[in-house]
Amino acid sequence: MQVHSFLHSDTETYTHVLADAQKKLCAMIDPVLDFDSKSGRATTDSVDKVIAFIREQGWQLVYIIETHAHADHLSAAIHTKSTLGGQLVMGQHITEVQKIFKQIFNFDTSFRTDASQFDILTDEGDTLALGSITITAMHVPGHTRADMAYVAADDEKTVAFVGDTLFAPDVGTARCDFPGGDAKMLYQSIQKLLALPEDTVMYLCHDYPSEGRKHCPTTTVSAQKQGNIHVKDGINEVEFVQMRERRDATLDMPRLIIPSVQINIDAGRFPAPEDNGTSYLKVPINLLGQ
Repeated sequence: MQVHSFLHSDTETYTHVLADAQKKLCAMIDPVLDFDSKSGRATTDSVDKVIAFIREQGWQLVYIIETHAHADHLSAAIHTKSTLGGQLVMGQHITEVQKIFKQIFNFDTSFRTDASQFDILTDEGDTLALGSITITAMHVPGHTRADMAYVAADDEKTVAFVGDTLFAPDVGTARCDFPGGDAKMLYQSIQKLLALPEDTVMYLCHDYPSEGRKHCPTTTVSAQKQGNIHVKDGINEVEFVQMRERRDATLDMPRLIIPSVQINIDAGRFPAPEDNGTSYLKVPINLLGQ
């Protein structure tokens, strides 16, 4: 098993490539599309570097895995699929998120809330085969209703791709104040992750390093249990929920939440062009945030 991580510096997001190098098969987790919110311009420069790496290795892309419908970056899943192929994987509870945000953005009846935009839907305990690697889905709601972690194992080691559920120990945990989020659910989901063997390497979706620390794509179960500032050993559910709700009440909405969610609940597709050939996004006024 090999894992290669690529940092998207603008959004501090990690895209990971999981590979069975011997069989030349791989999966891409959480690909990022470049998006300039000032101009509304989307480009593929960053994900194209990941695509070029896969091509250089001579690997076949089998899966494009989204850990959840991200609110801080636009997915590059459609560009990746059109370039390299592969099946698009999402947790099946994305249907709940689609229904919530269909109402928020007042999408018309043409917007599908049955998750049919994705190729493979996963739920707790489902497995995906990647050569000698078995990828097991773990439902970890809280940040959103549809968050999934993926535990990859072969004969040599086990690693986990945890999405936004956990960050590095000095950063803490995901916010829960988006529509459908729930801090109690998040605490319970984190306990599932922390029940993995202590030497399990966790691959993060984001890293927001404190001053003096460089970005790092990984942590371990042991490091989280010993030092996560929000949820280390000894912090109970009531304490966590109180902390998380107090903290969330102080946070601004993510810079890219409005374009990101619209695109990502539709598997990374842009709205159909209007009669002038241009696609448009919607901005709800005075609805999100405090």
